[in-house]
Amino acid sequence: MSTYAPARSAAETEQSIEKKRRNAIKGAFFSEYIDMFDIYLPVVVLSPVLFYFQPTQMSPGMAAILASLVFITTLLGRPIGALLFGMIADKTGRRMASIYSVSGFGVVTLLIALLPGYESIGIASYWLLVLLRFVDGIFLGGGYTGAMPLAIEYSKKHQRGFVGGLIIAGFPLAYVSINLVAMLMFMLFPLDGPGSPYVQWGWRIPFVIGAVLAGVLALYYVYAVSESEIWESEAGNKPREKLPLTDLLRGKSGRNLLQVLLMMTGFWLTQNIITIFLPTGLLRNTLHLSGMEVTGTLLIAYSVLFFSYIASGMIGQKIGRRRFFIVLGPIIATVGAAIMYVLANVQGLTLPVIITLVCVLSVLVTAPWGVIVTYINERFVTDVRATGFGVGFSLSVIIPSFYAFYMAWLGEFMPFTVTPAVLLVIGGVIATIGAYMGPETKDVDF
Repeated sequence: MSTYAPARSAAETEQSIEKKRRNAIKGAFFSEYIDMFDIYLPVVVLSPVLFYFQPTQMSPGMAAILASLVFITTLLGRPIGALLFGMIADKTGRRMASIYSVSGFGVVTLLIALLPGYESIGIASYWLLVLLRFVDGIFLGGGYTGAMPLAIEYSKKHQRGFVGGLIIAGFPLAYVSINLVAMLMFMLFPLDGPGSPYVQWGWRIPFVIGAVLAGVLALYYVYAVSESEIWESEAGNKPREKLPLTDLLRGKSGRNLLQVLLMMTGFWLTQNIITIFLPTGLLRNTLHLSGMEVTGTLLIAYSVLFFSYIASGMIGQKIGRRRFFIVLGPIIATVGAAIMYVLANVQGLTLPVIITLVCVLSVLVTAPWGVIVTYINERFVTDVRATGFGVGFSLSVIIPSFYAFYMAWLGEFMPFTVTPAVLLVIGGVIATIGAYMGPETKDVDF
């Protein structure tokens, strides 16, 4: 008995750790899924009814500015949230940061669902929408700074690549889900003028769904997810007189952050061309596909991305994260740019050819994202890992977000249809240089 009991105890301990590991990984996956679901809500669900919050008599230019503010404010809030909740995650724990952020964007999403329109409270309706989306962006920016480091820290070293790819696969799954929900809403509640069912209350249902999903995830973190044992043993038990940001900006961590920011600036630039420019600027405005053709093409492409992200994470685990980036960067700048050029400039492409090229282009250009989550977490020590991940991941999005201005500037020197391919070249080169400056991380011990 004396020799059997310890072995049984060790087995029970391993089972307990394995359960904590699975719960942390599932929590991070659904955090990414719900985060992206919430981000795409205004893009897909709210865009057709923004006039509900605005005066009826407006110039097209003013309408475009007001519409853009709804999305820009969310973007501006994300880096703030990443920094704020990153410091919370490093100072008080990854689990608590996740609970706070998920609860926050759940409440804000519900408040948006309850907003009255312009007819009820005037222009205050629009400004409340913008304010709530800004606050939502702060909470959304914190949604992954606790959840993703927690999951990566619980992962076994040889499984980190798969876990990172699985987590980020929540993004394309969310895109497919929100589009299917939106199509169902349009089918059930027709959009036909200001008094139609969709305008008055149909758009609110997806927001309520998003709020409920966030509430369920918050409860999951409360009752099912344990704090990172690595954080508790290393950073959690140290007295923290300084904010994690102070340690992040100094010495080796500061140099690591600069390298991550450079690499991520390149990958965000290429990512924005695919996720933002391609749906409207290319498929709708250049190729003149119908709404259903655009939606169908994107649903197929994003369904493929769900699996390609996981595959990318596993390949990065096999050959090394740094090597993966150094190989993919030039491929994006050459093959990716060439496919983009063909799509934007070759006349007479059939819909099946367009769908095939869009799928191949999307897989090639966004493949690094299946590796990025794991890589950035491995670049920082436990004390500043969440802050470093949040800042490195979110702050780097700002410069690439002005891609439309860069395209307009390049359009003065070349045909505008060539500019997205040029930006893929520039982004691929910047990302490759950034990756080259960093070390290999797949064998890093936490």
